[in-house]
Amino acid sequence: MKMFQEKHTSSPLPSPRTIRRACGKELYRTVKRLKQHIPAALVEQAEELYVKRVIGNLMWINENRSNRKALADWWDEAVSEDIATLWNVDRTRLMQAFRDAFGG
Repeated sequence: MKMFQEKHTSSPLPSPRTIRRACGKELYRTVKRLKQHIPAALVEQAEELYVKRVIGNLMWINENRSNRKALADWWDEAVSEDIATLWNVDRTRLMQAFRDAFGG
């Protein structure tokens, strides 16, 4: 028996399609919790922005995939301000809606 188990190698990185679908679902759930109409074109723009930020920080996100709080904190810092401006909503409300939807 080994005293220390070897650290498992990280799981393979998600595909761009998987990333896009996950980001789309998270934003859809966030919009529902905002209880405010956001035009589809603006949701698509936000999704593009979100996907680009995720891909730009993919290694860290993949390493922390099981830590919802850390991921939600990252979203607050890296994504929320731009989406709040794009959607013309209060950033604090948006961050809370995202956390409620995401579970962080």
